[in-house]
Amino acid sequence: MSKEYYKKKIIDLRAKIAKEREDKKRDNAYYADKVKSASGPSNKAYYRKSKIDHAAAHDRRIEQWKREIESAKESLKRCK
Repeated sequence: MSKEYYKKKIIDLRAKIAKEREDKKRDNAYYADKVKSASGPSNKAYYRKSKIDHAAAHDRRIEQWKREIESAKESLKRCK
């Protein structure tokens, strides 16, 4: 692979991370609103759990892409 390929891959992954962080903020706001407007304690508990689960999923994706960036950086170093 070429240097340009890895450079583009790193830029694309950073863009994905930024988008994922925005998605996480949007989901957190959505679930926070659902918790506030929930009628019963079981509904509130469900939305709280959903909020935590979705935030964890976003965090896993962000960490995965960070690992891919590190891998691409290592591959870029080997190309030189």
